[in-house]
Amino acid sequence: MGEAAKTSALPDAAVLAERIRAWGRELGFQAVGFAGIDLAAAEVRLEEWLAAGCHGDMEWMARHGSKRTRPAELVPGTLSVISVRMDYLPPMRFAPGKLLQHPELGYVSCYALGRDYHKVLRARLKKLAARISGLAGPFGHRVFVDSAPVMEKPLAVKAGLGWMGKHGNLISREGGSWFFLGEIYTDLPLPEDGPVPAHCGRCTACLDLCPTRAITRPFHVDARRCISYLTIEHKGPIPVDLRPALGNRIYGCDDCQAVCPWNRFARVSSEPDFAPRHGLDAPRLVDLFAWSEAEFLARTEGSAIRRIGHERWLRNIAVALGNAPGTPEVLAALEARRHHPSALVREHVQWALARHRTRGIQP
Repeated sequence: MGEAAKTSALPDAAVLAERIRAWGRELGFQAVGFAGIDLAAAEVRLEEWLAAGCHGDMEWMARHGSKRTRPAELVPGTLSVISVRMDYLPPMRFAPGKLLQHPELGYVSCYALGRDYHKVLRARLKKLAARISGLAGPFGHRVFVDSAPVMEKPLAVKAGLGWMGKHGNLISREGGSWFFLGEIYTDLPLPEDGPVPAHCGRCTACLDLCPTRAITRPFHVDARRCISYLTIEHKGPIPVDLRPALGNRIYGCDDCQAVCPWNRFARVSSEPDFAPRHGLDAPRLVDLFAWSEAEFLARTEGSAIRRIGHERWLRNIAVALGNAPGTPEVLAALEARRHHPSALVREHVQWALARHRTRGIQP
């Protein structure tokens, strides 16, 4: 079908947009919005952030040049972006952040407690695209869920799903910030929703609470100091000066979200896929540290946690055990890994044992 014939066959853009919104809600998305593809302002901010080295060793952030900020370069023919939000806050034994008061337990970021969100959202977005095709006919599109050089937060802002918080996360008046984002790049000419007003005001709760002071100023996060980066993206040793601040956080960090006043409006997700698995909402550190690689792979199957691998899993837990009370059980767990084949694990175990010795606790 030629472009002129295709355009004339499409339903009215506003009507199509509302149909897409309705289908999105039926598929479990809490919000659906539409964005244009002009990300010039976001491109400037990204270039400044990269130039300052704030991406650490996430070299993939700079790898694709302008494809990240120019959707039509990534997917030729893109005219609009369908942006979706899916809430993920799971039912847990402790409210977000409260587990930090129990240093013998491990804290896993709320988003990673259940099934890998990439798979959940991607499957729903593909179903949404199929419904659009059923009404509009075959159309050019590509689905993304944090899986390619896509500026998902600036696009979500342009689509009216929320505003950028001072902690660098998107915030919605209706749902706080405990949600995932996904996108469909499309050649359909859909009406842009436009941004909503920001409502952070003078609040600096997220900056004040950040354990490692990674939020160096409003709207600016230095990933090199961020606990989520250090425990997930970073492949090498965790900087010694930052280890005590990690506390019992072994995969990610939710502090800036847990303290955000807007999250009092967040609702617990009804998605079964996001419910905690294998007791990871309140696990004992010594139990997790005893997992063999085979156990780690089995218990993180279908989970976002698996991507860090067993070695970094042990690295993170070793730090948490170094920050935990020096009970005989904790010391025995560390001793059992003192001669681990991985130099990375051994160094963090030795640090943890030395930390307990400085407190006068001997294994």
